[in-house]
Amino acid sequence: IRRPDDGLENAQGEPANGGLRGPDSHHFHCPDCMSWLFTRVEGMDWFVNLRAPVLDDHGWFVPFIETWTREKLDWASTAARHSFEAVPDLPAFEPLMREFAIEGVRPSAGR
Repeated sequence: IRRPDDGLENAQGEPANGGLRGPDSHHFHCPDCMSWLFTRVEGMDWFVNLRAPVLDDHGWFVPFIETWTREKLDWASTAARHSFEAVPDLPAFEPLMREFAIEGVRPSAGR
């Protein structure tokens, strides 16, 4: 779930940087169990990619886009409406954001 960085707050403890490491992506995990929590991308400090399973209620979530499909396992699939072999260029995100604003799933009131 891509969301503004200023909307993310750790409820408890400090996440550990781990997993696949590189100059561009920083994957943060629970320091106790090493479950993947969220990712920050260099140069895009205004957002984080939050892993849906870390939400208390994630039953409403349906992926809208998936990236890096050229590296996925043949049997792995999602219900994402849009699929990209890598991360699309920033200009490609504008029409995706417009479409998501109209048609993307949201948590229901009272959930």
